[in-house]
Amino acid sequence: MTLKKIFSFFLVISFCAAYAQKDGYWDKERATTKEFLVSAGDRVAINTEDLPVGTTEIVYRITLLDKNQEMTNSLVSVLKAIPDPYGIGQGSAGAVFLMSKISGDDECTYSIFTTNEDAKKYISDGKTDTACFVQSEPVSKDAKRLSLDKSSCLKQNTTTIWFGFESKNWILSQKIVLEVVPWVDTKLNRGWNQDNKNEIISLCKTSTMAQKMANSDDFCVCILNKIIKQYRYSEFQKLLPIEKNKAYKDFGNACYNDADISKNVFNDLRTQIATLIKQQKFNEAIPKLNTIINDGKATALDYSSLGYSYIMTRQYAKAIKSLTEGEKLDDTELLVKLNLAHVYLLNDDYSAAKSIYKKYQNQNVTDSLSWTDKTKLDFAAFQKAGIQSKDYEKVLKLF
Repeated sequence: MTLKKIFSFFLVISFCAAYAQKDGYWDKERATTKEFLVSAGDRVAINTEDLPVGTTEIVYRITLLDKNQEMTNSLVSVLKAIPDPYGIGQGSAGAVFLMSKISGDDECTYSIFTTNEDAKKYISDGKTDTACFVQSEPVSKDAKRLSLDKSSCLKQNTTTIWFGFESKNWILSQKIVLEVVPWVDTKLNRGWNQDNKNEIISLCKTSTMAQKMANSDDFCVCILNKIIKQYRYSEFQKLLPIEKNKAYKDFGNACYNDADISKNVFNDLRTQIATLIKQQKFNEAIPKLNTIINDGKATALDYSSLGYSYIMTRQYAKAIKSLTEGEKLDDTELLVKLNLAHVYLLNDDYSAAKSIYKKYQNQNVTDSLSWTDKTKLDFAAFQKAGIQSKDYEKVLKLF
């Protein structure tokens, strides 16, 4: 193999190892190291130190020592050379790597429990039916890795684990060293588990902003991510209700103005508005159109729809105002022009209406609908809604 190939091989190996690393750290500050005696043939239960929030894996090592023996190296010092749990590997190979270099002649069996009650019951009767792990073959030393997704001994929000030991020396006491080191996921360490996240999403879904949207998922996820970045879960829970409301409002405004989310929000609103207008629910369409306008996201077509809705609810002054604003945005939008002609006609200003009807009579308001045909359709809709004018026929004779 050439030098170049050898270099490439090691480069690939290094890249794969780096890519596989998990984002977290071995928490040596909350590691458990306990040395204790077990009387001949007796049972004891030893609990770990409180596991930090975000613990997803633990590595433990059990070593039985002869009298006066001392540990030559701690489990923490061994793990310093391992960047993350992936580096330990799987199965017996990983356990051998972690194993203490020394042990005594004594042996014990041990079991692991998730509650203090189960551990106490084990001490009294020796039964292991409630244990999440049982080492029934006596050992003088052992080491294993337990992970959140592979072991019932470690679950979300687990704070303590109990180790139950039974001495297999029926004459003398045994000296046992238990070492447990937690691996803490950096993201989960902030306390945001699935339940906590769902709590924020549920609250967001009931907010006024979210209820304006046909689909508020992206909006609520945006708020969640901003809260997670700003606060640990415990910090967020300690906020006063007024402080939480302000956080929701500030993050909601930031997400509402996000370009992609904003685009989806207003497109959803326009879809709802089109349906409402088709169903002739103009009183419901108007506030939604005003929401778009007040948020500064309106197009000339939005003003056209608002003007039309005002016409259908006989609010002619408001229709003129909104359609005039629409003209300022786009003076070429003929749906705005046509609705403006309609409102002038219905507001008894035939002269102003006539000039607009005549000016654009040979054009299309859309790519497939002529100005004349759209006028006829609108007049029919007005009459069906009970909106009458003596000048309908006079306008149609202009064309």
